[in-house]
Amino acid sequence: MTGRVIINKRTMVRLRRIRRRFAKSERTAGILLILATLVSLILANSPLGEEYLSFWHIDIGSHTLAHWINDGLMVLFFFKICLELKEEVRAGALSNLKQALLPATAALGGIIVPACIFFALNAGLPTQSGTGIPMATDIAFALGILSLLGTRVPFALRIFLTALAVIDDLGAILVIALFYPSVHIPFHWPYLLIALGIFAVLFSLNKVFKIKSIIPYLLGGVVMWYFTMYSGIHATIAGVLTAIALPDKEEKFGSPLYKLQYGLHYAVSFLILPLFALANTAIPFQSHLSDIIRMPYGMGIFLGLIIGKPLGISLFTWLSIKFKLCVLPNETNIIHVIGIGLLGGIGFTMSIFISLLAFTDPSIINGTKLMILLASTFSGAAGFIWLHNTLDKKPK
Repeated sequence: MTGRVIINKRTMVRLRRIRRRFAKSERTAGILLILATLVSLILANSPLGEEYLSFWHIDIGSHTLAHWINDGLMVLFFFKICLELKEEVRAGALSNLKQALLPATAALGGIIVPACIFFALNAGLPTQSGTGIPMATDIAFALGILSLLGTRVPFALRIFLTALAVIDDLGAILVIALFYPSVHIPFHWPYLLIALGIFAVLFSLNKVFKIKSIIPYLLGGVVMWYFTMYSGIHATIAGVLTAIALPDKEEKFGSPLYKLQYGLHYAVSFLILPLFALANTAIPFQSHLSDIIRMPYGMGIFLGLIIGKPLGISLFTWLSIKFKLCVLPNETNIIHVIGIGLLGGIGFTMSIFISLLAFTDPSIINGTKLMILLASTFSGAAGFIWLHNTLDKKPK
């Protein structure tokens, strides 16, 4: 028993060191995402705009380049999110019920309230299908902005935001799986059953046969991705299922599973997400923002992210504390949670991703992306200013 406690304590210490190193990289990743978005917007509205937009629609095989990024490379993004969630459950902020309840409750509020705001403004309209857009938080951007505040941010507050964003994204993944089938391919039952069968085999390799080598899981995941994509269910769900089937990480930090997860961190942050931003923020400014924001979907996204997110996160956190369901971590208070809630309004990657599944009208998709960018910029700036003025001036 004592040996296990010592191992767990050593594991936690090393995890904290790794997380601090990654927190520094998040700042660079956030800056890179901003630069990719600015470059894409500038090129889309320059004399080269038509050529730039056409570039992302070049056919490669039976799909466009943008489609390969969104349905291919982004599978690794979802795979990484699910691996992070498993790690938090195994040895992190979600490793016991008491620890997990606070960010889970906050994330639930950050999902429900923005969705209700959007739905209230779009119920009965064709744009009602966009209800999931303001539900998600962009982990890279949110943590990147938080990292700009340096050592003034309590470690517990960083973990709270990380756990909240991971759970938030898990909610978005479930919404995609249940309500947003692929817009490119009709539903196909046999392929779905084959994909689920492959998942069952991979899960059995882990739980029944105790196979620790990651190679059969990765190979099976590629095959499962193929059948998932052509089943009509969005292909990124294959990344989630592969991560679920994968064995938990060993205690030793040089294991293949550790190398896989932390190698993915850099690949996703510095390659896949910037490519996603370049491909999906190529938005020609053909309409005035004032016209878009007056549309029900524009108002739903804007209010959902800048008001619904902080309101839902803060309110549900306060209620959980009021009714003694959980307590705030040391060195944090409800004022800090409001700042985290504001950062939660940075939808970006997940929100744009859901908008591509929710709508087919290019004008609505472009308007949706503009509102996501506007609301995310506002939320990021507001969150930074709020925390800058409320956090202890003395570094932690």
